[in-house]
Amino acid sequence: MSKPIVSKPIVRFAPSPTGHIHIGNTRVALLNALYARREGGTFILRFDDTDLARSKQEYADSIETDLRWLGIAPDVIVRQSERFGLYDAAAERLKAVGRLYPCYETQEELEFRRKRQLARGLPPIYDRAALKLTDEDRAKLENEGRKPHWRFRLEPIQVAWNDLVRGDCHVDCSSLSDPVLVREDGTYLYTLPSVVDDIDLKITHVIRGEDHVTNTAVQIQIFEALGAAIPAFAHHSLLITASGEGLSKRLGHLSVKGLRDGGLEPQAVASLAVLVGSAEAVRPIASLNELARLIDFSHISRAPAKFDESELEHLNARLIHEMPYEVARERLAAMDADAGEAFWNAVRSNLTKVQDAAEWARVVRGPVTPVIEDRAFIEAATGVLPEAPWDAATWKAWTEAVKAATGLKGKALFMPLRLALTGLDHGPELAALLPLIGPERARARLSGQAA
Repeated sequence: MSKPIVSKPIVRFAPSPTGHIHIGNTRVALLNALYARREGGTFILRFDDTDLARSKQEYADSIETDLRWLGIAPDVIVRQSERFGLYDAAAERLKAVGRLYPCYETQEELEFRRKRQLARGLPPIYDRAALKLTDEDRAKLENEGRKPHWRFRLEPIQVAWNDLVRGDCHVDCSSLSDPVLVREDGTYLYTLPSVVDDIDLKITHVIRGEDHVTNTAVQIQIFEALGAAIPAFAHHSLLITASGEGLSKRLGHLSVKGLRDGGLEPQAVASLAVLVGSAEAVRPIASLNELARLIDFSHISRAPAKFDESELEHLNARLIHEMPYEVARERLAAMDADAGEAFWNAVRSNLTKVQDAAEWARVVRGPVTPVIEDRAFIEAATGVLPEAPWDAATWKAWTEAVKAATGLKGKALFMPLRLALTGLDHGPELAALLPLIGPERARARLSGQAA
């Protein structure tokens, strides 16, 4: 089995534009794109849109948006719906060498045969009855109005390859039915266009989920029948939900669009999608280049990897806590929450998402309705409030003066001040918030006014 000799990889991500891509698809896209990035190769987005009835431009647009948001915009975009001439030519070549043959059975007839084989203890694979038909038989069936579907005749051999994730793999093709490549209406199933595109686009590495392992044996035989070099294969483990459910497009909240609209950081999504189920500890990786350096196909577990949304939120928070103001500034401004670098540095360690900063911008700017439970304590605290200007040392000086004036300390001292100044019982350190709130608003809130 020959392998192409190349210096730089060419890889592809091949979604069907029949819905929004989910986190499982994102794993495939990232592994392909980041491998190509690290090795100086080419990342191709190939829309598998031969199902013209279900494929929609809005989903294709959404997929491109998702990939750009993740930071992995493709180098090349192709659409299978524009490449039918290539598939037609390949089908004719396979017919000419006797590897693609017409079959006339209906679904009901095939199902009846399958049940009969199972009842006799035989494997339920296609019996190749169509190969025994004469030209006369075929003409008679077509005169009855039957149109053929076309099957690829598999060689009854063991197909083996060295998988970059799974190691040595082999599939006994004698245990498989000859796959249908062309439907009765002349449209193509996934298998042939995929191989033809991989050949035409000179794909060197096919990186995809392990649910395609059996397909690989069939596709290798098609590569060989078309006289093409066989790419390297890497079949990685699939992502499942925390409860063990497989991912699908119907799980809209796990779509990339849903995660993006939910305010999550692309690097949090990328970090979890790439690192979960590998030998690397799951942690937030701040740049795609760094994440690309961590990809090692041989270190990906063969067991399904659990995608836990709570873990994603945790990673997101860790990224926010380290995010520089310059990175956050434009987004803060977009939601009218840009209160300056000191504000961002004060609140970021309390955020899970950047959008959470809007609440703390409101606390700083007001109006805030103060919560005052002990009027005498607050009046005593107001009496020792330092004069302006305020800085990072003001909070400590004030609370020490309040402690001396009231005899209170710890939570009994700090919580009433927090409630009066912010209206909340939690939040960032007041040493950082107090100078941002400022003397005028602070005095107003301590007097019970909404300010």
